[in-house]
Amino acid sequence: MTSCNSSTLDPYIPSGNNPWNKAKVKHCHRRLGYGTDLNTVSTGVIAGPGVLIDQMVDNAASAPLREDPFWGYYRLSDFGNYTAENPQYINDFRIETGNLMVSSGLKGRMVFFWLNHFVTELDTYNYSPYLFQYYRTAEQHALGNFKDLVRDMGLTPAMLIYLNGFQNTNTEPNENYARELFELFTLGEGNGYTQEDIVETSKALTGWNLRPQVGGPIIFNTNTFFSGDKTIFGQTGNWDYHDVIDILFQERGELIAQYVCRKLYRYFVSPDVDAMIETNIISPMAQTMIANNFDLVPVLKQLFKSEHFFDEKALGVIIKSPFDLIFQFVNESGFLFNNDLMEAFIYYAAVLGQIMFNPPDVAGWQGDQDWIGTSTITARWALFRAYLNLLFDNGQEERFRSLAIDLSDDSNDPAYITKVIVDHFHARELFTTSDYDLATEVFKWEIPQNYYDDRLWNLSWAEAPYQVLLLLNHVATWPEFQLK
Repeated sequence: MTSCNSSTLDPYIPSGNNPWNKAKVKHCHRRLGYGTDLNTVSTGVIAGPGVLIDQMVDNAASAPLREDPFWGYYRLSDFGNYTAENPQYINDFRIETGNLMVSSGLKGRMVFFWLNHFVTELDTYNYSPYLFQYYRTAEQHALGNFKDLVRDMGLTPAMLIYLNGFQNTNTEPNENYARELFELFTLGEGNGYTQEDIVETSKALTGWNLRPQVGGPIIFNTNTFFSGDKTIFGQTGNWDYHDVIDILFQERGELIAQYVCRKLYRYFVSPDVDAMIETNIISPMAQTMIANNFDLVPVLKQLFKSEHFFDEKALGVIIKSPFDLIFQFVNESGFLFNNDLMEAFIYYAAVLGQIMFNPPDVAGWQGDQDWIGTSTITARWALFRAYLNLLFDNGQEERFRSLAIDLSDDSNDPAYITKVIVDHFHARELFTTSDYDLATEVFKWEIPQNYYDDRLWNLSWAEAPYQVLLLLNHVATWPEFQLK
């Protein structure tokens, strides 16, 4: 599809036609994280675009790793009651991960990006320590070096089991991981490799199938390694796993950089990529990646600081994932949540098609338009309504009032209150005043009109929180609300 955004990778310089304002700060936090609160938005306006992006990227790159769960490196024999404990540890880990996604900005966003790039399905191995170790690998390299990430991810027990590396031996080579390494993880389908490269690579990847303890690490076994010459991308030798990674990046580095940068662009900027975007945006990003030996931070900063990223046509063009829908609202509304509510949030996302740690297949969630269908859009409305009611009924009724007060500076003008609430949760202003007018009527609810005309009504009224709830339920059904 043709892109409407013709801006370049040159650094964004605010202007009268493209000003730096709260909407642009929200754009940063919605794309790099899952939204943020009003105070952080105000601080971002003062900081300016370059400083803000540096802060967000540098903070993510230097963020400490999450604490190891006590069960993170368990063998099966370490469990007291595996049948009961394993699902509980997985559930606890999901909740903690959700909490981190809400609070950790770009770090949480990048970890989940890589988990949807180097896909495994938890249901395939269903083992909490392997889940943690897989997550930890993505976390360690989230804003680090892509080559290191590729090397380490392929040796995680979760990946070895999921893509059959654990079954790949010298007597029965399995091509599954070799194929996905090229097709999904580094090059793209049919791009720069042959079936013979897959066959030869699968031989070089043999041997990673020794597990001395059930549920423990999977280590290299020389007895099951295919020893002998293999020819991969024209290079012949007795190659092993680590040689494969080195040869891949040496011989196909430009294709890898182009593929990864295209995927980053589609995820963070727009799903629409045409020849102009390839030439003017993705290719320069790829050159930056190669020049920095596949380090990610310089590439991310180049993209996020660009006039292309901040172009008005870049706002509101990506359909929110279920996690975007829920977590962004939590951050931007200021509602409190605990582990019980987070568990409910994760359940809602699963109903909408995003089961944490269980993508639909090895290609992962494709995102954007795949999130919206005739059945899923109505499910979004219903679940978001249930989500709002859950917040309203769990002791946060007053937060609905304070949200309106904070956004409107305690106005008593229902039209103004409606507009600032609507605009706060949208990437752009609505196209027609009639949409605002209809929303205002919803917000007014059953309060007689004369109370508004005479300025007697205000946000301190007992009915005000419920009025805000009604407005948010109404807004959540709009197409624009599904965009970030």
